[in-house]
Amino acid sequence: MVEMRGDKPSVLVFGSLNVDWVCRVERIAPPGETVLSPTYAQLFGGKGANQAVAAARAGEDMVAVAMVGAVGEDDLGEAVIANLAENGIDTAGILRSVEPTGAAFISIDKHGENAITVASGANRAPSAASVPAFALNARTVLALQMEVPEAASRDVARLVRQAGGRTVLNLAPVPPDLDDKRLRALCESIDWLIVNESELAAAARCLDGSIDAPHDIQTPEETAALARRLSSALSVGIVATLGPRGVVAIPLAGEVVDVPALRVQAEDTTGAGDTFCGVFSTALAEGLEVKDALSRAATAASLACRKVGAQSAMPKRAEIDAALAGAADG
Repeated sequence: MVEMRGDKPSVLVFGSLNVDWVCRVERIAPPGETVLSPTYAQLFGGKGANQAVAAARAGEDMVAVAMVGAVGEDDLGEAVIANLAENGIDTAGILRSVEPTGAAFISIDKHGENAITVASGANRAPSAASVPAFALNARTVLALQMEVPEAASRDVARLVRQAGGRTVLNLAPVPPDLDDKRLRALCESIDWLIVNESELAAAARCLDGSIDAPHDIQTPEETAALARRLSSALSVGIVATLGPRGVVAIPLAGEVVDVPALRVQAEDTTGAGDTFCGVFSTALAEGLEVKDALSRAATAASLACRKVGAQSAMPKRAEIDAALAGAADG
């Protein structure tokens, strides 16, 4: 267990912990078809754990990071906890469950795009009761995702809000049956909702009362308009990540913020979104202005696309600083 220091701002991640099984393929297999891969890799993952690692690497000695979740009573669970501790993350809030440690099965094609199936396992077990008391204060930023029970995430968000902290929800993966009532309940104690383009469209369909309502986003202006509508309806700030086109953000009270992405040769996009969320949370905890936090997170997400894997590709603080300095000089 990593000892957390009370004199630092902190990022509390409440979410999933997985082991990823990754293979490279020529193309993603369509339904009913098998494709072959020459080999596979076993990597650490889970959106919660990924975001915790990204936050810890970006924060280094400036921000303390704690992970709350659950793993199985198995060797994979031991390995997951050890990996987080090696990354400087407090693991006291991780439960051991009779369910197996969660797993993700990832295929990556020659263009760097991926298809992912997640087996939840122990990720159905975490609760707000596991949140360490030291994380409940005004200097905490909570990072949430959608791979653990929604009710538990809502409970943790309320606890952090009541303590004066800030909250970030990454609406990924979007449940296929998400509706307006559930979305509003999720956002009741949220300060920032982070979505990609498909998640933004899915959230907008929830507001329309129909999962079939069309929302084809064609331009950055349409993205900003849809994000503004979502922000107003849910009373949250919206961050829409647009891949190589950067980020559009709508603060709850403020103007549209556009941030470009760093140009890189993409090898694997698997952990880019989680990198963005973790680094954004760390930047907020450090007290950066929104535009600076977005720029830092977008740069880190671009850097993560250069390597295969999620956590294995996430940049450290010095790499992010160097890339930002290079972009400024250019």
